[in-house]
Amino acid sequence: MPTTADEFVKRRPGAPGAALAVEAAGLRWLAAAGGVRVCAVRDVRPDELVLERIAPVAPSAADAAEFGRALAHTQAAGAPHHGAGPPGVEGDGWIAALPLPLTGAPQPWGPWFAEQRVEPFLRAARDAGAVDAAGARTVGAVCERLAAEDEALVVGGAAPARLHGDLWSGNVVWSGAGAVLVDCAAHGGHRETDLAMLALFGLPHLDVVLDAYDEAAGTPAGRADRVPLHQLDPLLVHAVLFGGAYGAQAVDAARRSLAL
Repeated sequence: MPTTADEFVKRRPGAPGAALAVEAAGLRWLAAAGGVRVCAVRDVRPDELVLERIAPVAPSAADAAEFGRALAHTQAAGAPHHGAGPPGVEGDGWIAALPLPLTGAPQPWGPWFAEQRVEPFLRAARDAGAVDAAGARTVGAVCERLAAEDEALVVGGAAPARLHGDLWSGNVVWSGAGAVLVDCAAHGGHRETDLAMLALFGLPHLDVVLDAYDEAAGTPAGRADRVPLHQLDPLLVHAVLFGGAYGAQAVDAARRSLAL
């Protein structure tokens, strides 16, 4: 089927068969929150995802402030439980080419984050040689505190937020109508995780985004200190995909988390 000039076709050769359908479901779930604008899904095919085409522009501080407020609104739409995937998705999702657990019984955020986000990617990073035994023990110590629901680590995670799930700066496209979200791994989780992901590789006007977010949603004290904790998951994912430099960053993030 031919596409039009206002459409973009995303293809993922070699990706799992359901990956594009899961992504489409996630985009629609985020859009249903009525907060941040989300790239519209036009069609889902076995090996293609047809999306609206977005013309990127340089963001302004006003765009950034509106993004922060809108992100708070999206997250506040919530999720049935931590790890819940978008409606209609059965089984696990995907983060890049790696399985992303979306199943399992509902749990408090700390045990869930340890068991379903940090530990699976830690094992994969260890198997890939990106994290050594000593580093794995350091990350494991963080998981032990998460599993025990250490108050210094789990603060603010009681209510599952509706997360983009892969919210690095490249997945925020600035358009003439403001920020537009693309390429999600949507699920329910801790709202600080998306915020920490924005900081991982930098985002234009990030301080403005965070200030506007705080005005709209409020944030428990000490969020900046918890950024390394919430970056553990994406850093371990990158360690699996791209090697030991990210593994070292993940271990450093774990050490900083243990200092909380």
